[in-house]
Amino acid sequence: MVGKVLGNRYELIEKIGGGGMALVYKAKCGLLNRFVAVKILRPEFTNDEEFVMRFRVEAQAAASLSHPNIVSIYDVGHEGDIHYIVMEYVNGITLKEYIDQKGPLDWKEVVNISIQICLAIENAHKNHIVHRDIKPHNILFTGEGIAKVADFGIARAVTSSTITMAGSTIGSVHYFSPEQARGGFTDEKSDLYSIGIVMYELLTGQVPFNGESPVAVALKHLQDEPSEPIELRADIPKGLNDIIMKAIQKDQVKRYQTVTELLGLLYRILKEPDVVFSSNENNDVESSPTIRMPSLGDKRFKEGSNPIQKAGEEKMKKKKNEKLTTILAVSTSFIIIVIVGIMLFKFGPDIAGNPKDFIVEDYKGQNFYEVKGMLAKEKITAKEVRKKDDEYPKDTIISQDKAENEKLKPGAEGYNTIEFVVSDGPQMVRITDLRGMDYRMAETKLRNQGLNPETLDEHSETVTAGYVIKTEPDINYDVRPGSTVKIFKSIGPEIKKVVVPDLKGLTKTEAYNRLSYAGLAAGKTFPEEMTSYVIDKIANQNPAAGIEVDEGTMVDIYLQDNNPDQRRVNKRIELDNPDSFGDNIKVLVTMTRSDTNRVETILNSVKKKSDFPLIVGILVPNGGNTVVKIYLNEELYKDFTEYF
Repeated sequence: MVGKVLGNRYELIEKIGGGGMALVYKAKCGLLNRFVAVKILRPEFTNDEEFVMRFRVEAQAAASLSHPNIVSIYDVGHEGDIHYIVMEYVNGITLKEYIDQKGPLDWKEVVNISIQICLAIENAHKNHIVHRDIKPHNILFTGEGIAKVADFGIARAVTSSTITMAGSTIGSVHYFSPEQARGGFTDEKSDLYSIGIVMYELLTGQVPFNGESPVAVALKHLQDEPSEPIELRADIPKGLNDIIMKAIQKDQVKRYQTVTELLGLLYRILKEPDVVFSSNENNDVESSPTIRMPSLGDKRFKEGSNPIQKAGEEKMKKKKNEKLTTILAVSTSFIIIVIVGIMLFKFGPDIAGNPKDFIVEDYKGQNFYEVKGMLAKEKITAKEVRKKDDEYPKDTIISQDKAENEKLKPGAEGYNTIEFVVSDGPQMVRITDLRGMDYRMAETKLRNQGLNPETLDEHSETVTAGYVIKTEPDINYDVRPGSTVKIFKSIGPEIKKVVVPDLKGLTKTEAYNRLSYAGLAAGKTFPEEMTSYVIDKIANQNPAAGIEVDEGTMVDIYLQDNNPDQRRVNKRIELDNPDSFGDNIKVLVTMTRSDTNRVETILNSVKKKSDFPLIVGILVPNGGNTVVKIYLNEELYKDFTEYF
């Protein structure tokens, strides 16, 4: 496949990877003059409609996503039996290769990489896309430390029927969720499980479950409990250990419910490494025990069929009445106890003369997490509502729903909560990757984001004229709305002006060296029959010495004859009326020297009109002359005599 051109545009340069479904090649886009990655469906699957469909789903799913931490999709197509997707070429390695090189990573680096993965998956989930195959092999890692999630080949739009079919479970066995292993319902929380497994491996250098076969590993996902990361690495924060263990809970309900929730805790663990999270946090699930309902049996005896039955019924009726009386008495007593309990709970401290009210203060301008910790000690619940704000720094309290000096009841549900509006920092816009995009589209995209584009011209040897080389600030930087973003637009390679050196008296070898040093190229050599590089000297040149020309211009050279008995004269043949000739012209040039009186042919060939003017070398004997005749299309065009 190397060397093949797809879509009359993408030239395959080298194979750089491959997976179960496809092979990946580095390629050069001839239109935009940039490197891309081309994923090609393996030949053995091209006749399999299911695999072709999944391959197309990859393009449709990923092409709808635009995020700095997601590998961009540029194009999709097929050529004969070759089905391919053109993607952003990421100059880096997979996260799996990075783990293999470095081993267990520092916990802060793990959190930073995990945040980038979560940002990518958060964007996918918001677009109703579940990845379903998150693993280090599908995450590319650049030299700048940027993680990019790739391979949405088995992603699927979330619907009410998103079921992984039993017997054809998709995903890599070491990283997929228990519900994928059993062929059950998969949703966003399945991706959260896989993210937790990836975090586990980043921290410890190993996956939590391993086995001799894929089936053995899958069973461990379903049945076994893994060793906690902190048991393998005692230097990691307890809070980070708790985050991972909750993410890989076997029960979907017990995991984090959204990737946004997980993201918030990852940001927090960076700020508060000593924080400890409850294993049951946000998992208040009410149990519903199974009970057996009695069936309605058939009547075995008809009413009034015998006296024994009637006596039994009267006895049962009496017992039923006595039982009902007892139930009413117990129920009434219970209701009275509950009412008295509520009254004592609500007003008991005042009645007893021992008030335990909590007095609310003005917390505006304070750090929310510090206030939350202080209130927790007083059994007061702090709820947060996040809001972008340019005035208050991130995590600072803007306002509260309880007034200063208002009284609360510690521990009393409904009477012990303060809701805070907390600053989420100023509204920021993240600079997306605009490199290789038409500069006008880039300007429009920035304006749509509320930013002010400023376009600057810059020469580039690699980026096609009119396309973006880079931006300033660079990609993934956060800026305020209205900020100016500089777009550096390519105007193509820089063309320098150079002065043509004097080549007269030099040999061809010397002339070629001097031209190369000056940044110029060697053109034609006249006359063509003189091929010596080290004997013949240059008599003339075109362009002439001292003229300023573009770098890379070709310079023609004219050699002199060293025979003292004759002189070489270079004559220029031009077309006086080019429109009277066709594209091809038959040219015949003859000369008759006075010392031999013999007609000699100098040139006899068919030339294109674009070859003119032609240069021919005429030999003139010492003390004599040479008659020259020029025929074009077998008709005499010019004749003249040269003397020496």
